[in-house]
Amino acid sequence: MRALSIAATGMVAQQTNVEVIANNLANMNTTGYKAQRAAFQDLLYQNVQAAGAQSSDTGTLLASGIQLGAGVRTAAVYRMTTAGALTSTSNTYDMAISGTGYFRVQLPDGTDGYTRDGNFQLSAEGQLVTQQGYTVQPGITIPTSATSVTVSTTGLVQVTLPSQTATQTVGQLELTRFPNEAGLKAQGDNLYTETSSSGGPQAGVPGSTGYGTIQQEFLEASNVDAVSEITSLIAAQRAYEMNSKVITTADTMLQETAKLGS
Repeated sequence: MRALSIAATGMVAQQTNVEVIANNLANMNTTGYKAQRAAFQDLLYQNVQAAGAQSSDTGTLLASGIQLGAGVRTAAVYRMTTAGALTSTSNTYDMAISGTGYFRVQLPDGTDGYTRDGNFQLSAEGQLVTQQGYTVQPGITIPTSATSVTVSTTGLVQVTLPSQTATQTVGQLELTRFPNEAGLKAQGDNLYTETSSSGGPQAGVPGSTGYGTIQQEFLEASNVDAVSEITSLIAAQRAYEMNSKVITTADTMLQETAKLGS
């Protein structure tokens, strides 16, 4: 009975759906986190009778055929790249991106990673780094004697030194964007890496055409909508229960069939 295998595919699909929702809810307070969604596709169909097939010797055609589906499968788990709310932190080295773009950081193996998490700190050498100690590119060093640090919306980093009234520029932050942000590969630690699906990185100055601006002393919150996630969770649970009910019903029908043959 096909109903058993069909319902089983439905249960597996909803299990994946619940796992995606669970990860979203777990990351509700993760800085710069982007919610994910599971997308599904129906499986191949068995053509018992093809639509348009000849139905008689006189040449009449079937108006509609008989196609029996084989169930469902997970087609993709895509990332929703909408921006999260900006929250004030009053921390000098916290930075949020308002608009499009990612901060570029250097990973331990020398390759580039990309993040929306602007919770930056200073290394022992005064370099601007992520929480994991990865250098924010291009490398910017803040003098240890600086009395204040200002980052403009266009990414210009300026400091005030003792006994000086004029500010001194120590670096220029850049933002990177991709033709297909959904194609980036999540690496954990709020980092993404380039893939063939994302397209090549395109660096630019914050505030220029197509790039967002930088907001100092702010962080971007997760874009997870708790109400929407709970609603999706309830729907997934109901779908899972209904598919399990199909299996129970099909099993009962098979038992009745077995009784007829005995």
